[in-house]
Amino acid sequence: MHPVRLPPNVKRISDSRFWAAFQFAFHGIIYAARSQRNMRIHLMLGALALFATLYLRLDRSYVALVVIAIVLVLGFELINTSVEAVVDLMTVAHHPLAKIAKDAAAGAVLVASVGALIIGYLAFYEGVTAAGASVAVAVAGVPRNLVLVTLLVTLCLAVLAKAIAGRRGSALQGGAISIHAALAFSGATLIAFLGRNLLLAALAYFLAFLVSQSRVEGGIHSAREALWGALLGAGITLTIYLLVGGPLGRLGL
Repeated sequence: MHPVRLPPNVKRISDSRFWAAFQFAFHGIIYAARSQRNMRIHLMLGALALFATLYLRLDRSYVALVVIAIVLVLGFELINTSVEAVVDLMTVAHHPLAKIAKDAAAGAVLVASVGALIIGYLAFYEGVTAAGASVAVAVAGVPRNLVLVTLLVTLCLAVLAKAIAGRRGSALQGGAISIHAALAFSGATLIAFLGRNLLLAALAYFLAFLVSQSRVEGGIHSAREALWGALLGAGITLTIYLLVGGPLGRLGL
């Protein structure tokens, strides 16, 4: 599929320096997820932790602490990956200082991970021990956290799926999964469930379709890749809603 040709005086958004900065940054995340097993584990555990904040009806302040812990762990894992890459580039033989650099970077990830576990324990303790009226109050606040956490879980799992597939394309363009389509259909599904209005749901899915179609029309993704992204986003959102905010969630399953 050939990309659409633009007039000479029109530039693509991807040609701007601002977009290039995001492109390079996201490329680093995808590379770390593809090359580092620990990064894939952190992404999966992060998605599970975010889902647990909804399942246990945690207050927003506790959700914020969990998000901060996940971001710190992922950030330190990216720093560790960059340190390892620089050390491997600069050294051709075993050197004690190279080992120290790698060990110290790995230690930073370990410290962040231990801190995340402590934060997780403190945050989830209230959710596990909550009962009676406190749970009823927390349930009323679920939709506020449901949107943010569901989109974050979708993003984590979409990045993980894109990294595991490892097919053609750069970080933000191409690849076996369209993250744009996944997030668009995740948001549309949330609007459909929370809005409970047929017209609103139809408009939301139509906008999500336009997002996916623009990726295909621009030659960035194939129709199949956009479809996989849409199914992934909608499927994750449907699962979370049924377990947390829907009939299954109200039954405590």
